[in-house]
Amino acid sequence: MASTKQYLDFILDCLSGLEGISFRPMMGEYILYYNGKVFGGIYDDRFLVKPTKSARELMPQAQYELPYEGAKEMLLADNIEDREFMKELVEAIFPELPEPKKRRK
Repeated sequence: MASTKQYLDFILDCLSGLEGISFRPMMGEYILYYNGKVFGGIYDDRFLVKPTKSARELMPQAQYELPYEGAKEMLLADNIEDREFMKELVEAIFPELPEPKKRRK
């Protein structure tokens, strides 16, 4: 099941306290970026984030979910309507994310 544009818009609204959020549609889902780094995505209308140390600490009860078959597990974000929490979560995850890979020309 592909994610809906309405759910993407809802999540982007919940992340509106952050500048530098962008997304890329990919095979019916949406990859989310913060200042150029992938921090999560929307898969089957679920907001999933990379399971960094900070994410696990901020969401100790969060469930691990597969974004799609064969992928690495990610954390199902909770409390997504709390904009302050969402801002804190993404800002905490950011330093732990790898730098984007250079694209070949």
